[in-house]
Amino acid sequence: MSYLFLAGLLALLLMVLEWTQPGLATPLRPICDLRVLNHFIKEAQDAEVAMKSCREGCSLSESVTVPQTSVDFDVWEKTNGLEQAQEVQSGLWLLQQALSLLRTSVTNTALHSHIDNSIRNLLSINAVLRSLNIQEYTPPTSAAGLEGTWRASSATDLLQVHVNFLRGKVRLLLLDAQACQQDVS
Repeated sequence: MSYLFLAGLLALLLMVLEWTQPGLATPLRPICDLRVLNHFIKEAQDAEVAMKSCREGCSLSESVTVPQTSVDFDVWEKTNGLEQAQEVQSGLWLLQQALSLLRTSVTNTALHSHIDNSIRNLLSINAVLRSLNIQEYTPPTSAAGLEGTWRASSATDLLQVHVNFLRGKVRLLLLDAQACQQDVS
């Protein structure tokens, strides 16, 4: 009787440890609800508005490389999903690098929370992409040579690119994500 009790206790203990073990990666469920992205877009717009109303200590110390935001829909639709994902992920990486530089350039502390929030949101978007089984992006050692980029020289331009990129290419990628498509029989 005590052997069965100990075996049951050990099995229960193993189950509890498996549920609570830190660092065990569980597969993410696909995040297909565009309200998540809409929230990030709204917060990016809030940062843009705050930057436009800033009068002092809100400049970018040097120009930064940012992704192109314009979309030629005919070209986009003919591009395969992997290439679309890589374009979006490289754009997210560029924006993260640019916003990090902006964070160190801006001395207006009221803007720091907006910039920090924007950076966190970009990291969250990357997690959303991982949940959709989109291959993880390996950033280059520098932005030099990346296609589809331009240089932004003001903080306002950078934040406008941020908003437009989320509203454009990121939204298109999420709308077409294979993991979010309904099975049609």
